[in-house]
Amino acid sequence: MDAETILRIKPALARYLHEFDGCMGRVTNCGHRDRYILGQLSDLERKSIEPMADSAGVAPRTLQEFLSLLRWDEVAMRDRLQRRVARRHSHPHSVGIIDETSFHKQGNKTACVQRQYCGSRGKVENCVVSVHLGYAAGDFHTLLDGEPYLPQKTWHQNRTRCRAAGIPEDVVYRPKWQIALGQLQRALGNGVRFSWLTFDEHYGGKPPFLRALDALGQNYVAEIPSNFVGWTSPPEVLHRQHARDKRKGPSVRRLRLKVRNTPACEVRNLLTYSPVLRGVPWVTYRVKDGSKGPMVWEAKCVPFWIKDENGLPSRPHRLLVVRSVLKPDEVKFFLSNTPETVATETLLLVAFSRWRVERMFQDSKSELGMDHFEVRKYLSIQRHLILTCVSHLFLAEFHLDHRGEKRGADRIPSGDGDAPTRPHLVSRRAMLPDPGAIHQRAIATNPASYCPCEP
Repeated sequence: MDAETILRIKPALARYLHEFDGCMGRVTNCGHRDRYILGQLSDLERKSIEPMADSAGVAPRTLQEFLSLLRWDEVAMRDRLQRRVARRHSHPHSVGIIDETSFHKQGNKTACVQRQYCGSRGKVENCVVSVHLGYAAGDFHTLLDGEPYLPQKTWHQNRTRCRAAGIPEDVVYRPKWQIALGQLQRALGNGVRFSWLTFDEHYGGKPPFLRALDALGQNYVAEIPSNFVGWTSPPEVLHRQHARDKRKGPSVRRLRLKVRNTPACEVRNLLTYSPVLRGVPWVTYRVKDGSKGPMVWEAKCVPFWIKDENGLPSRPHRLLVVRSVLKPDEVKFFLSNTPETVATETLLLVAFSRWRVERMFQDSKSELGMDHFEVRKYLSIQRHLILTCVSHLFLAEFHLDHRGEKRGADRIPSGDGDAPTRPHLVSRRAMLPDPGAIHQRAIATNPASYCPCEP
């Protein structure tokens, strides 16, 4: 930062943090919060409690008690952060991104720690995993929520260990997709609207999660695993009318698949065995310009029917199959619940926008010390994640306001069956359709905290 930026950032930060004063309970807590966030925004090499406290000239125990013992409402802070994003950064083409990140830790006393896959190390390590919800709109992106994942066998089934780590009795094991669904519902309840939602195959491979998004009316483009099953042609369903049983009431109509139907097929085999998919030609798209050159993919899109909770075909979805031009063996599969009127270019744009959340994690860890925490209690970790979201939003807004001249219009992936690629195609229409109708009963709304979006 130059001298002018340094002089400008402190009053801007004071005005920004004043919005969260009502969550802190006491004035002294506001001072602790300011010191903690200033420490995260500082140029300290290590942004754990002790270096931040030394830099602020206070005892380390002060910030430790701020995270673990002092009474303030971290849930209200998260709600205010989300309402601020809804109020100031609503966008007709916003994308919500669900992903998880990990923090390598030693020992077994830290809440939620166990040996599991650690993405930051690329292997199985002793670490804490947290699930996050990100928001991207144009050139702006920020983290909206973060929550530690509680493993089932090593923690949920050992409540004595949970009590020792300060994990409340009402915090129980939930699959990661259920944590993500709860975060999405909270964000919707606070007025945040997503035109699209995207996530990787660890969430896309969970049919109950996809059905819950359909119930919300939320558009999504989900990467799915190669063993995900479904049909490229709708199977026949038989309607059988059972005789009336006086003890059980009126007759019941039951549905079942016809015996001589083509069985559901794994998507990795469709390129070989499905005449529908093989009949669609590959179209080349220049997705974006990466650090190593342009990313060029070939794609084809067909209707796709997945199984519902009864094993019957659901309404038609869309299966997007893409492969790298440079590495033809690298094939990805995506599923979307949008109608056929949505262009394939739009689906590609959303599918390949997950890099934004990786950038959010990278900035939060390298600039804000999100993975530097040295606390062990569950409440302390949860508060640290929310404070990091608050710090990240300030940096995102400050960068948006002071970056200088804005870039041109967003570029979308181009597609042309005749030409190989078009490098710089700018859309003359809306890149993304309007968001789907959100079912209010499915949202975890808080009437006292709901704030409608600006037009």
